[in-house]
Amino acid sequence: MALEQKLILASGSPRRLDLLNQAGIKPAKLMPMDIDETPKRSEHPRSLARRLSTEKAEAALAALRDDPAWRHSYVLSADTVVAVGRRILEKTEYTDEAHAALHLLSGRGHWVYTGICLVTPGGKFRQKVVQTKVRFKRLSSGEIENYIASGQWRGKAGAYAIQGIAGSFVQKLVGSYTNVVGLPLYEVMALLAGEGFDVAAGWPEG
Repeated sequence: MALEQKLILASGSPRRLDLLNQAGIKPAKLMPMDIDETPKRSEHPRSLARRLSTEKAEAALAALRDDPAWRHSYVLSADTVVAVGRRILEKTEYTDEAHAALHLLSGRGHWVYTGICLVTPGGKFRQKVVQTKVRFKRLSSGEIENYIASGQWRGKAGAYAIQGIAGSFVQKLVGSYTNVVGLPLYEVMALLAGEGFDVAAGWPEG
């Protein structure tokens, strides 16, 4: 891959890496950024997704500043936020948090926002927030208990991963499915292509 084609993914999410690989893009470097993801007071979930994706990109740039090997790279970051109205459902680590989130999502719609930030080799920031409306079926207590026992909620915003068992909870989805997984592929590919990245360079030849 040519120097100007190097892409750094400022994320440690295996789901985002899998989605990029699915689209034929293999990042040259993975840089998980450990930043404070606490929402600000009265911060809208859409604004939070945009801010955190930008802060992750800025942190990656700062870490790479003195490394000439990565000076002409593209940097891509993303952050996904799940919300019911303006109520942000943060990543769940404990079973009581998962119970509360799943009971809240049961039988109602919610929004998934993913902020994406692309920094070009020339230092230009390109940002976008993609939103998807998701509606869960009404979950029984048994379904919630069994899902919690699976462990698939752990570390997930809104206590679920749509690409796992929780996909069977989705009654309706309006918008991008890959956005709910964690990286809206259509928008990411459009941003990359628009900034001169050859998105088809890594595609297989039949």
